Amino acid sequence: MRKIKAQLFISLDGVVEAPDQWHFPYFDEEMGAAVDATLGRADTLLLGRRTYDSFAGAWPDREAAGGEDAPFARVLGDARKIVVSNRPLDLTWRNSEQLAGDLAAGVAALREEPGTDTPVWISGSVSVVRQLAAAGLLDELNLLLHPIAVRGGMHLFEQDAAPLPLELLSAETFGTGVLNLFYAVAAAPGGATYEDAKTHLPQQ
Repeated sequence: MRKIKAQLFISLDGVVEAPDQWHFPYFDEEMGAAVDATLGRADTLLLGRRTYDSFAGAWPDREAAGGEDAPFARVLGDARKIVVSNRPLDLTWRNSEQLAGDLAAGVAALREEPGTDTPVWISGSVSVVRQLAAAGLLDELNLLLHPIAVRGGMHLFEQDAAPLPLELLSAETFGTGVLNLFYAVAAAPGGATYEDAKTHLPQQ
């Protein structure tokens, strides 16, 4: 079974919208290596329409230009790109296809494909991440937590949604102060109350 993993740039106050407005001052070799270790090794990407449009509007030209980021652009171009949208799309970037039918059913089928060592990666695509987390179809969440409070924009976690317990798998601190955090979606932590917690308080 393939795992479904998501990577997002996120601010200290939980904003994931428009990272191009606040992320790049923190991009360095450590950040580049982290992205290369995930998206740069992916053979399948699951993308929301807006994220796909952004990628398709930039990476093919960067590959053609042959600059420093051309090898990464080529990897993205060669990867299978599955685009989530409720309306018909004209997909011009090579190896692109539209997810047919229900998102949860389509992703459940993706998970059953062979390739346990090659997860399906989601980049950005907040709505897709939210829906898959709610449906129990998101296996891991890679958050690159930036030390900045953006103070406006879409947050990753909705205020009115059910709690989403997470288990920290690994944490790495970059020289810029960015935290590279890997979480697995976990079972509910249980029904402990304050009365239970009091037993762990220091005794006077």
